[in-house]
Amino acid sequence: MNIKQLEVLRTLLATGSTMSAARTMGLSQSGVSRILQQLEKDLSITLFVRDKGRLIATPEAAVLARDAENVLLAVDRMAGHAEDLRKGASGPEIVRIGLPSSMWENFAPAMLLDYVREFPGVRIETFFETTTAISKLVEERVIDIGFLRMEGETGPGIEIDRVAKGESVCVVPKDHPLAELGEITIKNLRNVPLVLIGRQRPNRMALDQEFKRAGVPQMVKVETHTNSSACAYVAHGLGVTIISSFYANLYRHLPVIHRPFIPKARQEFGLARAAGVPLSIAAQGLSNALKKQIELSQKTD
Repeated sequence: MNIKQLEVLRTLLATGSTMSAARTMGLSQSGVSRILQQLEKDLSITLFVRDKGRLIATPEAAVLARDAENVLLAVDRMAGHAEDLRKGASGPEIVRIGLPSSMWENFAPAMLLDYVREFPGVRIETFFETTTAISKLVEERVIDIGFLRMEGETGPGIEIDRVAKGESVCVVPKDHPLAELGEITIKNLRNVPLVLIGRQRPNRMALDQEFKRAGVPQMVKVETHTNSSACAYVAHGLGVTIISSFYANLYRHLPVIHRPFIPKARQEFGLARAAGVPLSIAAQGLSNALKKQIELSQKTD
């Protein structure tokens, strides 16, 4: 069994005839038939039945086609990686980075615009995930670097450098009565519609406990799972939210204001990479671009 046979199988399933497959692949019709016959012989399985000049795929062909597609995709990826290596003089020319979902809209594009000027030949792949997922992707070496919120102990397979910090703030619409306050407490949020980040996260569970201790029932209007959507909902008047100032600063362009939230809580954010694995020049460059964009995004007037 060889790659050409798998390509013929895939093309025959797509076209339904040896004539069409031959045109698509630039082969003779007899050549396609010979390759198919050899594949069926190698596998000892009938892949197609002939009916009045048409080829009808057997159920076995459909099952094996999925395996063939996976093999061909792997071959394509390998060829692409080889091409990347041929183009670069400084190592791997594809860099993968993991970022929280709330950073896709403005932060990531600005970071990459800066990066591609210095590394025009590098291909970038971005993964937008949760902190837990990013940590796992780094540890398994699926991605080169990952930006995440530092929460407790990290696994032995990753190293994290702190690159940012934040404090909890209350984000409210500009014309909201709470905007007149210098700081906002839990008691100020009694009977105020809230937009809160999903309840399974450690910071949300800690916030819920603070409300319970203060004896203030939460009036949750919307639950969401990204800081970006929370800020957008606030901007449209659906409620107020409590998030880290780090993320709130990414959405200063919206018609909202931030006020310190009491009780105070601090957050730390880090850049993770696989332990003991040096970054390529291209990956280090992307790390530097991320740090630069963090600095720009956190500047206040």
